[in-house]
Amino acid sequence: MQDIKEQDLKQLLVSGAAEFNVCLTDDMIDKFFSYMTLLKEWNSKMNLTAIEKDRDVVIKHFIDSLSIMPFLENRELTLVDMGTGAGFPGVPLKIVHSALNITLTDSLKKRLTFLDEVIKSLKLKKIHTVHSRAEDLGHDKSHREKYDVTVARAVASLPILLEYCLPLLRPGGIFIAMKGSDIKEVQSSDKALSTLGGEIVKIKKIILPFTDNERNIILIKKFRHTPTSYPRKAGKPSKNPL
Repeated sequence: MQDIKEQDLKQLLVSGAAEFNVCLTDDMIDKFFSYMTLLKEWNSKMNLTAIEKDRDVVIKHFIDSLSIMPFLENRELTLVDMGTGAGFPGVPLKIVHSALNITLTDSLKKRLTFLDEVIKSLKLKKIHTVHSRAEDLGHDKSHREKYDVTVARAVASLPILLEYCLPLLRPGGIFIAMKGSDIKEVQSSDKALSTLGGEIVKIKKIILPFTDNERNIILIKKFRHTPTSYPRKAGKPSKNPL
């Protein structure tokens, strides 16, 4: 049983997306709701998300994912969603920005099995999954320094994320770190930034629509190549952050 009528949910999604200058078509809305149906079905069999109420899925997953749309250029871009989990923010971004060429990566195969079904069911193009640890992907020649944009949402602290994500970016590319209200970790990121070739160019504070939840979007530009010794071996970045 839904906690709110579908028409009201759709209006919630449309209004929330508009807060980030995203105008949703009927086809996009249909895709979001097909995605939610699949998420709920699969979540009953495996742990994809602790967020289960329809209204919360719309706000805390869909609208939250769209909060970074103002920072993505309206052109063809290669984007990797690091530690995508149940597909956030990568799948919502793909639904509304068809020119994105998206790689969804996660270390847990069963999550990617779910996402392969989402991609197939929603008939999404130029989006695929890759099963890999971040530390391994960063040394894979087909991925290292190949992307215009990397994104990560609630995966790890910023110094660890930088080691995961900057090696995948081409020089000049942008890493978008989606964070909560507490960003004290920025203060401990100087060494990682200088070592890996990144610099923070903007921190944008937002309030998630229809909530009082504060979010911070951290934009990091890569200004030079990352040394080939990074990322370090699996487990090292998290155990001993730069």
